[in-house]
Amino acid sequence: MRLMMTLCALLFSISSFAADSKAAAPDEVVLVGMNTSVGYIELELNKTKAPISVANFLSYVNSGHYNGTVFHRVIKDFMVQGGGFGADMRQKATQPPIKNEADNGLKNNRGTIAMARTASVDSATSQFFINVKDNTFLNNGVRDFGYAVFGKVVTGMAVVDAIANSQTGARDVPVQPIILHDVRIIDDAPKASE
Repeated sequence: MRLMMTLCALLFSISSFAADSKAAAPDEVVLVGMNTSVGYIELELNKTKAPISVANFLSYVNSGHYNGTVFHRVIKDFMVQGGGFGADMRQKATQPPIKNEADNGLKNNRGTIAMARTASVDSATSQFFINVKDNTFLNNGVRDFGYAVFGKVVTGMAVVDAIANSQTGARDVPVQPIILHDVRIIDDAPKASE
């Protein structure tokens, strides 16, 4: 009987350890650098939780789509948005829209990057925004399906804040254009998120 109880306890310990090991598996991430006219921003994109959004964003990075675009919508104490317009404020052509991954568990907290979209849930293309405060109302299920977070700023949040505090004119467009000179993948090798 004692042997049976010891074996049961050992099996329970092993299965608990295996479950903990699976739960603790790190997310697969990729780092992306943005050189802007205000400074440098580095992003960590979460390929595990937002594979569609990350693949979409990286396809625009790899094609050079973001190079020379501007942050065209800046709202202090809310977010900064870019990825869709050139310095001449002409909208750039995009790939087809993607599925909204707002139900992936990532939240629209300060410093996160999310896909911008229209009122249609699955309408995101190239435009993205960086939250400058916790915007819980943008999370899945709060007021609608939500906006898909797919990464976070790991370097350069002061640059994002400087962009957010820029003087704006009509339609929240910065008076002085804020240019994304280039956006690039820092390392193609998958990294483990901490």
